[in-house]
Amino acid sequence: MTSFQQVKTAVIGCGKISGIYLENMINKFEILDVVACGEIDAARAQARAQEFGIKGVSVDELLKDPEIELVVNLTPAAAHYTVIKQSLEAGKNVYTEKIVTPYLNEALELQQLAQKQNLRLGCAPDTFLGAAIQTARKVVDRGGIGKVVSTHAAVNRDMGFLYAPGTFQTKVGGGIGFDVGIYYITALLSILGPIEKISGFADHTDPQYTVGNPASPYFGQTFSVENENVMVASMKYKNGVYGTMNFNANSIWPQVPMLTIYGTEGILQLADPDRFGGKVLLQKKGMSESIEVPNSFGYGENSRGLGVAEMAWAMRKGRPHRASIEMASHAVEILNGVVKSAETGVVQTMETEFEVLPALPEGYIDNYFGKSQEGALIL
Repeated sequence: MTSFQQVKTAVIGCGKISGIYLENMINKFEILDVVACGEIDAARAQARAQEFGIKGVSVDELLKDPEIELVVNLTPAAAHYTVIKQSLEAGKNVYTEKIVTPYLNEALELQQLAQKQNLRLGCAPDTFLGAAIQTARKVVDRGGIGKVVSTHAAVNRDMGFLYAPGTFQTKVGGGIGFDVGIYYITALLSILGPIEKISGFADHTDPQYTVGNPASPYFGQTFSVENENVMVASMKYKNGVYGTMNFNANSIWPQVPMLTIYGTEGILQLADPDRFGGKVLLQKKGMSESIEVPNSFGYGENSRGLGVAEMAWAMRKGRPHRASIEMASHAVEILNGVVKSAETGVVQTMETEFEVLPALPEGYIDNYFGKSQEGALIL
């Protein structure tokens, strides 16, 4: 029997990513009481429900259930605006998969609706709450690389090898910046705060692809994309730090993630921000090689749903949640700022901002003097 009131939670959207979310939310986080799942495909909802021992219901039934406090939206990006709005209007707190919506005006409308309804709205990525990025933030916050001067984020993918006709990655909001670059942007925002100005280029340099993965049922088929496959940018943070980004889906697989923070006293190489764990490497002034920074944070494994649990604890403790809609909306403005800069040739000034919330407390690692990983989310 728990000494706290669990948050009754339900999922809308029962596609591929719902599997790891449900597994983690049910088995990893005590604060969550996952009771139902639903989506427009009733058969798929029932299959997921049976797999995890919860109720499979229609979206309408789910939103009308007065016991459900928190809805986790795992639908494709194109459906996010509608599902989030319906859920908020039904009086539900919402945590959504990234990206909150591809369009800034929609993101801000949802943000204002949540505030008006006195409800929570959180948004992935939540990988910045994982062990690797929290370790990197500790180094920066404690002056381990001196004064931060600049950042660089880059990732490559082979869209023809990874994707297939009709998937969300071929639609607006699913391009390399909005689908993958968002992890890099969010990681940097969580450490260094909001961006002031940005300029760059975004293009679909090769809008036609042929599926090149022999294991794919679509092998050899061609498909077109409606979004960017290359996005490059330079930016200035509000704190005076400068940064560059290079996201390229017209390259090779496997990907080579790069996320680096440069300071006056050292260089910090972060792990792949699409993952919760990984090595964080520090090269100090005068050193010819990097050293691995010891990790003292939990959630180094695949912890999709971590942001849901952190928000649920924030609801119970009456404090702000870290995967905030304000930070998510700012990330949307950054991505759209690059697109607009590419179209106009004009440097874009950001209008949104957010508060950088405290890092998670360190030392909460499973089996370490009885402290559990989830203990860090309570504070």
